[in-house]
Amino acid sequence: MKRLPIDEPGEPDSRSAARFLLWVLRHQLPTIIAGIALGIVWMVSQALVPAALGAGVDALTSHDRGALGAAGGALLGLGTVTAVSGIMRHRFAVTNFLSAGFRTMQVTARHATRLGATLPKKVATGEVVSIGTTDFDHVGYAMDVTARGGGAVVAIVVVSVLLLDVSVPLGLVVVIGVPLLVAVVGLLLKPLHQRRRAQRELAGALTGRAADIVSGLRILRGIGGEDVVSGRYRTESQQVRAAGIRVAKVETLLEGAQILLPGLFVALVTWLGARFAVAGKITPGELVAFYAYAAFLVSPLRTLTEVAEKVTRGHVAAGRVVSLLRVEPELHDPARPEAPHDGDLEDPGSGFTAGHGRLTAIAAARPEHAAAIADRIGLLDPGSEARLLGVPLRTMRIDDVRSHVVVADNDDRLFRGRLRDELGGHQTTKSDTAVLGALETAAAQDIVDALPDGLDTEVAERGRDFSGGQQQRLRLARVLALDPPVLVLVEPTSAVDTHTEALIARRLPAARAGRTTVVCTTSPLLLDRADVVAFVDATGRVAATGTHRELLATCPAYSATVTREEDA
Repeated sequence: MKRLPIDEPGEPDSRSAARFLLWVLRHQLPTIIAGIALGIVWMVSQALVPAALGAGVDALTSHDRGALGAAGGALLGLGTVTAVSGIMRHRFAVTNFLSAGFRTMQVTARHATRLGATLPKKVATGEVVSIGTTDFDHVGYAMDVTARGGGAVVAIVVVSVLLLDVSVPLGLVVVIGVPLLVAVVGLLLKPLHQRRRAQRELAGALTGRAADIVSGLRILRGIGGEDVVSGRYRTESQQVRAAGIRVAKVETLLEGAQILLPGLFVALVTWLGARFAVAGKITPGELVAFYAYAAFLVSPLRTLTEVAEKVTRGHVAAGRVVSLLRVEPELHDPARPEAPHDGDLEDPGSGFTAGHGRLTAIAAARPEHAAAIADRIGLLDPGSEARLLGVPLRTMRIDDVRSHVVVADNDDRLFRGRLRDELGGHQTTKSDTAVLGALETAAAQDIVDALPDGLDTEVAERGRDFSGGQQQRLRLARVLALDPPVLVLVEPTSAVDTHTEALIARRLPAARAGRTTVVCTTSPLLLDRADVVAFVDATGRVAATGTHRELLATCPAYSATVTREEDA
């Protein structure tokens, strides 16, 4: 997996959603601080405009040209500072948004990779997808809003000091009124938080349902189950819609409060200022300044409520991320890992042994028994007791086992991107010759030849542009191109025609010469090419071993299995 361009020191704090947000903030602290500093300059420069404007009005009334020129110069300077600092603040805000979002995706993808086979057992597909689509934005906006939030707080403090300096009563109105407004808005945040969390859970489940429907659409059409599944999806979709309406009701109240309360506050300050001006307690210029201050305060007040809203959303999103990060893998690296070595691969649970450097086939009376053996010798089963050269796989590092023993089955998927990259994997030194050799072995060269751009053709998501048999052959070519020391193939030719299967069966032994290969199949064409065939009976244990022709002659149960007889 390509590493995202984010410096990622340490592991995320998954003890709580708040701690995760603090972890994200801490690891991009320089840009957060820069954004807040620029936000303060940007907002304070706007806060000082009323003072300069009031000074200009007083200069006009007193016919003081010097003071008027100074006030005009101050307004020009403040406008310039506001423009420059606003541009830079926005740049840092976008940087903070993207950094937080991609960092969230990065730790999620890394943990999903670490979970491996545990992930689909414990986490729904839709949950992981929602983190990369919805939670990405919300965590990012929680970091984005810090710049404007810091500026809003400092601007309110500056305006309060200026008002107190001119008129203590008016200054106290601002000092006392602003916290009250914030407290009133805060009463709406708790129900909003709860309703958003409920909606988020329902939306994640619905996304998982949609992913399942898309992946199994062909099967559903084949058995005529579209109506049943679409009905279930419609029901769950209506539940998400109802949850969204409940969220919207609180959001509507919050949006109305953001407009109504600051508006009433501006009207109060303006009314008090007018009375003070009539009474001669403040000058006309100070009255204009007071009105401008009151109008200006609407912006930082709305920013504070926006901060509360976006942090709430970010907290809910971080909670979903933390829930995923808390899922523990079923397998862990040992304290003192052993190094993998070439040798026989054994599965004591079934009595199966794959000889080093040989092509061994597993023919099982029940396909699930062959798949279970493949999971154990590939260390995909947490209860595996498989051994490599007599050393238990569980005593080795997981990454070492994964690079040494590769298991490929029909649940694998083709990813979106260039076909050359898909088949070459992460091995940047792999030449086209090796990839073309793997395609030849998998009888997939004709697929590439038919593509408009050959190996440079873009593969669609899940390889949906290819038929089932073409996908299977391309997946086989991909795993052959990896050329691992031990390769385990589960039903690698189940979706291809007999002629293509014969080509693969003839070419596979030569392509894997000198390396250990295990093929789980009941295809006579593949079994006849294997060095050794292990027959697994209905109990899940190896009942007989030998060549395909020997077992046909000596083991009736094997013969019945591979010839698809009714009494298998």
